[in-house]
Amino acid sequence: MPNNKSLFIADLHLCQQHPEITQRFVRFCHDHAVEAEKLYILGDLFEYWLGDDAIDDIAQTVQTELKQLSDSGCECYFMAGNRDFLLGESFADSCDLTLLQEPHIIDLYDQPALLVHGDAECTDDVAYQQARQQLRNPQWQQQFLAMSIKERIEFARQARQQSQEHTGQADLAIMDVNQGAIEELFNQHGVDLLIHGHTHRPAVHQHGKNTRIVMGDWHHQTHFLEATPTNLCLINY
Repeated sequence: MPNNKSLFIADLHLCQQHPEITQRFVRFCHDHAVEAEKLYILGDLFEYWLGDDAIDDIAQTVQTELKQLSDSGCECYFMAGNRDFLLGESFADSCDLTLLQEPHIIDLYDQPALLVHGDAECTDDVAYQQARQQLRNPQWQQQFLAMSIKERIEFARQARQQSQEHTGQADLAIMDVNQGAIEELFNQHGVDLLIHGHTHRPAVHQHGKNTRIVMGDWHHQTHFLEATPTNLCLINY
């Protein structure tokens, strides 16, 4: 029987090059998520997603774990990140995963909470926002998914290389969220709690009466946010 708690994770970047992260995800599911009533995955679960027709062994492992969580009574939700925005209904249906469009407001134990991945709020990184606009275009996505899997793999390889070069050259400050964009989110949606990932800078920020919780990535540690009716706690180990 699930306990009265909800868990949030983001930025695992699961991939063949780092099987240890997949192993930690499996342990997280068995040790923590199975005891929760809800699990929210806020993007970049995978390092990249080439389409629901290009499932590898890592995706199959995730599929198995999420289906087991769902069968145990834990409701699982997924919001796309900048790496896995092509994850679709076919894969989601196979593991009882509910897809969320961002921004999305949930009732978190009688407190409204706004969920986003976080990349759309990094508005100071103009080059990234231009690329993001193209990648989220439905016409571009349709053309990409019509390519062969081999062609998609090569595109993803080149995209990762360009992303690494951009990250290495860009000022770290512009890759964080823009404070004006954050304040606009709070004002537009009328909430005082925001939860996101993407920046790999886990912290709890106060914006006046508003609280912004940033989850960490899983490159070196297991990171998650645990929410109960009385507490919000960032956990890493």
